Amino acid sequence: MLAVSDEVDEGLLRHPGGAADADLIVACGDLPMEYLGALIERLDRPLVFVPGNHDPEMSGYRTSRAGLTIRAGLPDRAPWPDGAINADGRVVDVGGLRLAGLGGCLRYREGPNQYSDGQQRRRGLRLAGLARWRRLRDGRGVDVLLTHAPPRGIGDGDDEPHRGFQSLHGVVRRLEPPLLLHGHIHPFGADTPDHRLGATIVRNVVGRHLMDIALPIGGK
Repeated sequence: MLAVSDEVDEGLLRHPGGAADADLIVACGDLPMEYLGALIERLDRPLVFVPGNHDPEMSGYRTSRAGLTIRAGLPDRAPWPDGAINADGRVVDVGGLRLAGLGGCLRYREGPNQYSDGQQRRRGLRLAGLARWRRLRDGRGVDVLLTHAPPRGIGDGDDEPHRGFQSLHGVVRRLEPPLLLHGHIHPFGADTPDHRLGATIVRNVVGRHLMDIALPIGGK
C-alpha cells in the first residue's frame, strides 16, 4: 500500500520505483486533486482518500442508481478525480482492505473540513455505527482508519492549527483498527516514529510511505 499526504512528491510520478507494485493508494489530505489524479493514472491503482483542511468542501455528494454524481438533488461533478474514492465519514472495501475515514482538522479558523471536537465526535459515532453494521453483516472489522489530523497527544503538535482530536481516542476504541494513518503534522526532515493508541499503530504518512500489509489484518 502506498500512503501519501500533505506534500507533493514529483519524483514519485517520474520514478515510482517500488510504489509501482502497490495494490492500493491511500491519501490523508491536503494534496492537490491533480496530483491524486496523476497518481491514479501513473500507477493504475485504486485510490482512497480523506480531505484535509486545505482541500475544498467535499460534503453532500452522492452517486445515484444510474451512476450520476449528485449534489443537492442536481447532477454535479465532484471535486476529486475520476477513480478516487472519498472515504470521509464512510466505510469502504477496496483492495482487500476495509477502510474507514474521518477527514479534516480541529477548527482554528473559518474554512472547509474543520470541526470542533464535539462535531468530530458526532461524526465518529456515525462512522462507528456504519462499521458495526458492516461487522454484523459479514464479521469483518475495520483494517485501516484514515484521518487527516491525528488523535490528541499522539504525534500531534502544540500549536492550535496542529492539535489533534481528543474525540479520535473514542473512535479508535470503537473501531479497534490495527492501523491508523494520518497526515497534517509536517516532520520537516525529522523522524516520525510510529505511536500506539491501545492496540492501534498510529503512523504519520506525510510525504510518501510504502508499506506491506498481510491480509486480513482486522477481519475476524
